[in-house]
Amino acid sequence: MDIRLLWLAVGTFAIGVESFAISSLLPDIAASTGVTLTQAGYLVIAFALANAFGSPILAALTGTADRRRILTITALLFAAGAVWAGFSQGYADLMAARILMAFSAGLYTATAQATGVAISSVDHRARAISVIVGGTTMAVAFGAPLGALVAGLVSWRGSYFMVAGFGVIAAASIWIMLPSGLRGSSLTLRQRIAAVALPGVPGALLTTLLNLAGAFTVIIYLAVVTTGSIGLPRELVPAVLLAFGIGAAFGNAAGGQLADRIGARSTVIGAIVLNGIMLVAISLAAHLPAGLMAPGFFALIVLWGATGWAFPPAQSSYLLSLSPGNAPLVLSLNASALYLGIAGGSLIAGLVLQYGTPSDLGWVGALFPALSLLGIGLSAVLRQPEPSMARMG
Repeated sequence: MDIRLLWLAVGTFAIGVESFAISSLLPDIAASTGVTLTQAGYLVIAFALANAFGSPILAALTGTADRRRILTITALLFAAGAVWAGFSQGYADLMAARILMAFSAGLYTATAQATGVAISSVDHRARAISVIVGGTTMAVAFGAPLGALVAGLVSWRGSYFMVAGFGVIAAASIWIMLPSGLRGSSLTLRQRIAAVALPGVPGALLTTLLNLAGAFTVIIYLAVVTTGSIGLPRELVPAVLLAFGIGAAFGNAAGGQLADRIGARSTVIGAIVLNGIMLVAISLAAHLPAGLMAPGFFALIVLWGATGWAFPPAQSSYLLSLSPGNAPLVLSLNASALYLGIAGGSLIAGLVLQYGTPSDLGWVGALFPALSLLGIGLSAVLRQPEPSMARMG
């Protein structure tokens, strides 16, 4: 394996830590900034929307720029946004900092994946992408609980300073390890968005959006579910995130292996069905006997992390099978669909908390994986052989 891929993954790790640790920070952020918990959730929605729409636009504007320079600058801007968030004075200030981080994160992720493809041989391109995306998996497994632990020790602002440190490390490593002169193809925004029309791709993107919306209906308020619905003490939130992360690490590996053995489409369908079942189970966990509630909830969270996180690698593999000649384009669009799903799930969760209870989040979230199966069906119906739209790299 090319060691440079690991340094690219450091950046996705930093982005993932911030994206997933915030689920444990929202109650403290709400109290610190004087807003409601639902309003604090809008910070997640703004980040997700800025990432989803900003990524393809910025990628089109910087397509022919030196990739080492782009990656270094975006990693530093992400770190600067994290420092800004740490020192923010109020809700609007924090919102602006997170939007800067979102634009930087979106461009970094898209460029890192394209760079991984460019520096890898043809038969190792999918593996290169998996290594870079693996930075996010490691963030879920270990970075998010670490961020929650730091927040518990020195406040939520300390978590942002930690994230900034990871961003600086990524920037320095990329500048040292990557060669200069790596440039992408000159694709317009219209050409990039046109990949949406590739046969089978619209349904697959809809599947990503809906399945992630269901998952993030609970993930974004997992701390609230832990303390409000299950009744565990606040000090156990980092342990809950760690349990989810351990399950996610296993699920990510299992999802890739199952996609190779039984097929990506079958693995995606299985992961979606299990995601829906686990979400319903999370709502039902509040009715467990008192003596079984804590161990039962932790076991459920590990299983949910494993089944839910089997989806991303299998879905990426499925998209690659739909259009193998357009890997960077379809994976970039999949990332946008993922963040739109995060935004949608966060919005739905906020409405649920406004009009319902934390125990309602699971069964409401489970509706979206059920709907996402329609996307899989649509993808299969519309799939046709398609020539490559653009050269990879």
